[in-house]
Amino acid sequence: MTPRILVFAGSNRAGALSGKVADAAMKALALDGALVTRIKLADYPLPIMDEDLEAAKGIPEPAMKLARQFLAHDGVLIATPEYNGSLPPLLKNAIDWISRVTRDANKPVRPFANRAFALCSSSNGPFAGIRAINHLRAVLVHVGCEVISPQCSVANAQDAFDAEGRFLDARSREIMATVSRTLAERARMLAARIDR
Repeated sequence: MTPRILVFAGSNRAGALSGKVADAAMKALALDGALVTRIKLADYPLPIMDEDLEAAKGIPEPAMKLARQFLAHDGVLIATPEYNGSLPPLLKNAIDWISRVTRDANKPVRPFANRAFALCSSSNGPFAGIRAINHLRAVLVHVGCEVISPQCSVANAQDAFDAEGRFLDARSREIMATVSRTLAERARMLAARIDR
């Protein structure tokens, strides 16, 4: 079966390095036979997570739409930048809101469960966003995600791509290929095991 994979970056900035990594992942996944959906968090504007706001107005519709995107896919790949040694607030806020979605059309749902997750990171320095990816992995495991072990962290990402968005470095291409292949395989396995 063809795995359906959702791909997005944790930054909305034009020309974001995490966006370039997400685009590279999208291409690698397509080569592995996945049906890829590339979204931008900017299309799902959310207020800061606030339980009082949730109690007064319910879960915002963009959070419901984002949760439905997760539910419609067998796997998810997230490319995060690193902000002050951790994941960006935009990404954390989206995760926090999605974690509140437990029902949709009066049907119980679990947007994070029964799908495979892969992580990538990037920075314009030598550490490749490794602190952010570790924090992101911890958050996702906490909310019940099955996160694959291989990950792709891109150091000095401002110099890592050619004009067509391909990795200049063969090692980065190989690592991304491993992440892509593992995610596609795990997504196929989970989709076959779970009746969606």
